[in-house]
Amino acid sequence: MMKPVGREATLLAFDYGEKRIGVAVGNALTRQARALVVVQNRNREFRFEAVGKLIGEWKPDALVVGLPCHPDGTPHEMTQLAKRFGNQLNGRFNLPVDWVDERYSSVEADIDMRERGVGADMRDAEAARIILQQYLDGLSNECH
Repeated sequence: MMKPVGREATLLAFDYGEKRIGVAVGNALTRQARALVVVQNRNREFRFEAVGKLIGEWKPDALVVGLPCHPDGTPHEMTQLAKRFGNQLNGRFNLPVDWVDERYSSVEADIDMRERGVGADMRDAEAARIILQQYLDGLSNECH
């Protein structure tokens, strides 16, 4: 269930991976998301220092984390890791976290990147962009 976000809310989205975390930024008013950066997931301190800098720079109103599942919708090992990452973001930065089913975000990112000629080093950020775009597309058009 999506939490209501302000009409002009800035959002940061994360595609969590054991080696890399893709990050995207978007705006609820324009409903546009763009790939931002790929953070190396070296260890907890490095990860949260890098994310903290991004949060300080972009000052998001909310965070979105992709929740990977098997194609049939059942959770797997990465589901729990992504869930834990999102919960840590919430606890550490005191920002609301919402979740998006990201079963096919990496596949979509590969297709989009080929079509647009984007380098493979931005794959995880592109996946985060797709996750955030799905979230923005799902926002209600009603006034809050």
